Amino acid sequence: MVSDFQFEALDKKAFDFFMKLNDEELESHQAKWMNVDEAPGYPCRVSLEDAKIGERVLFLPYWHHDVKSAYRAMGTVLIRENANTTKLQINEVPQMLLHRVLSIRAYDTDNMMVDHDIAEGSELAFTLNKHFQNTRVEYIHLHYASPGCFCSAVNRASP
Repeated sequence: MVSDFQFEALDKKAFDFFMKLNDEELESHQAKWMNVDEAPGYPCRVSLEDAKIGERVLFLPYWHHDVKSAYRAMGTVLIRENANTTKLQINEVPQMLLHRVLSIRAYDTDNMMVDHDIAEGSELAFTLNKHFQNTRVEYIHLHYASPGCFCSAVNRASP
């Protein structure tokens, strides 16, 4: 069983609609622009990089696990104003995660959680590889352990 993994950033195109809205229109979607005032602290789900001080990030609710399962879930995400969708190499962990504690939620093909864990970002590659050794694990969702916000999906890499 392949235990290699690959991060899946959110597609910037999914947020183009929101990027064009004014503040009042964003508010009707429970969204708003925020100015980055500390770094690290505003992790972008599209670029998989921390936003830099002075940048703007869009803060909005997002169906990160939009599946037919009791585990269907929505949470907040941050998107840098000028982010581009990143594509990481197989087994590459985004730099922005190395200093964070992460909650790991492993799901099967029926979108049911089959395992869970917590890992320091510096140990994340090892922990993901370990979870993907379980043949029942189809994909993993990472959340920031302290605030609980969705971070990224991680898929089993194709050989």
